[in-house]
Amino acid sequence: MDHGTRGELIGRLAEAIRSARTTHPLRVAVDGPPAAGKTTLADEVADVLRAQGRDVIRATVDDFLVPRAQRYRRGRYSAEGCYFDAHDRAALCRVLLDPLGPGGDRRFRCAVYDKDADTPLLPPAATAAADAVLLFDGVFLLRPELVDRWDLRILVSVPFARTLERARERAATPPGATADTADTAGTAGATAIERSWRHRYIPSQQLYFAVARPADRADVIVYNDQLQRPAWEVRPHPPIQGT
Repeated sequence: MDHGTRGELIGRLAEAIRSARTTHPLRVAVDGPPAAGKTTLADEVADVLRAQGRDVIRATVDDFLVPRAQRYRRGRYSAEGCYFDAHDRAALCRVLLDPLGPGGDRRFRCAVYDKDADTPLLPPAATAAADAVLLFDGVFLLRPELVDRWDLRILVSVPFARTLERARERAATPPGATADTADTAGTAGATAIERSWRHRYIPSQQLYFAVARPADRADVIVYNDQLQRPAWEVRPHPPIQGT
């Protein structure tokens, strides 16, 4: 296991991506529990790769949710509902992962759902460069239905209790809150966050780890509980080369 600065971690991940060889766009999963820091990590790696001249596609599993009524059909705080019902995995494969994979035509879409409006989306298709990199962040990405569609698998590991702390911190002052409303909004948000984490998100992650064993399937594990002093482990098996 390696330890270092945030910049060293990002550089190491960019190096792992550069050294991976495929005949199609490289599909990179950035998996981990909610509030683990997946989106920030993927954005930081994307910035480095773009600065090096690489064509990067950024996408997130939140744009592949199913409609609200379907994903909460077992109850808003159901862990099983979170794991089994929340995402349109078939659409993710059909419009994004398979077109970018072996034998695909590289015509892809990055979204099928508008979370805020709770409505389907059909954005125009784009064509990826043959050497493009897809950096896709989200939960449950290394589950059996998806694991073989990734060319590089990064798991962001943070203790579940720490993810709850981060979620509470985010809820303390919601975006756009004024000084007069921040305390009230923060308290209400913290209560909802607490219930969601303890009854839905953490139990669904425990189910995921028991069923899918993502740590055994990851090529890189990033231990992200200390954001500025992370640790990481690179596994010595394909698709990473030269490590």
